[in-house]
Amino acid sequence: MSKPLAVAIMGPTASGKTAAALRIAATLPAEIISVDSALIYRGMDIGTAKPSPGERATVPHHLIDIREPNESYSVRQFRDDAIHLISEIHERGKLPLLVGGTMLYFKALRDGLDDLPPADQALRAQIDMEITRHGIAALHERLRVLDPITADRLKPTDTQRIQRAMEIVLLTGQPMSAQLAKSNPPNLDFSMLSIALEPSDRSVLHERISNRFDAMLSATPGLLDEVTALRARGNLHPGLPSMRCVGYRQAWEYLDGTVTRHELREKGVAATRQLAKRQLTWLRSMTDRVVIDCLVDDAAEQALALIQKALG
Repeated sequence: MSKPLAVAIMGPTASGKTAAALRIAATLPAEIISVDSALIYRGMDIGTAKPSPGERATVPHHLIDIREPNESYSVRQFRDDAIHLISEIHERGKLPLLVGGTMLYFKALRDGLDDLPPADQALRAQIDMEITRHGIAALHERLRVLDPITADRLKPTDTQRIQRAMEIVLLTGQPMSAQLAKSNPPNLDFSMLSIALEPSDRSVLHERISNRFDAMLSATPGLLDEVTALRARGNLHPGLPSMRCVGYRQAWEYLDGTVTRHELREKGVAATRQLAKRQLTWLRSMTDRVVIDCLVDDAAEQALALIQKALG
């Protein structure tokens, strides 16, 4: 290869990405870069299925525990950090393994980011007032007039993205969809092998998800203990990106007394399955990925063989 190799190990939640990466790193000199928007937060270990201290001691891990739950971390920051880390890992003569399920991060790394304007707090406050007065559905309809392509792509309840799309139209005078269409893919200093761990039987993945969520609830300490400790900090609230993570949002509702323990479990499992569905939808759009059935016993060995072949 004319460029050094980086490997993406992608897949939906509960597909065995961490286990596969650790197996690969046990054979090849590698370092793991987490591609997960939840693993960045300190104190959020159980509900995110964060690699254990023992697992992290066997191979260097990056972009884990780099933010407090009340702090922000943008897609652009991830991309900058990941590119910097990939270069450093190559300089150490090792293989970068990018492992996770935040598909937006993978897409930003591979395809680059647009040159959309940064947030304008004054304009955002005005849009917030409009949402308060008329509701998000009305703003979504207004966006449909100004940027129908983006409006069709967004759910009418997706407040954050509708707000951002409207902000861009008002700041630039152009719809976000038109600006994104002009974006050019970046010229990266590495080549990427994209391996996707995907289930041949989605019902088996759903069972894995259910079992893992039950284990998080029954562990000592468990998910509820973790969220109780997070709430005790006093600087967190359900609107933060960290507390909107799957499992944490439902546990917060339970501790608020708005749902029962049974409802917590059912809503948590359902939300995780929906997350997996969205991740698989993202993966299908990545046409150059190599798919391995995550349900077979030798999935990690298959991934290792692909990497060894690519390395020559």
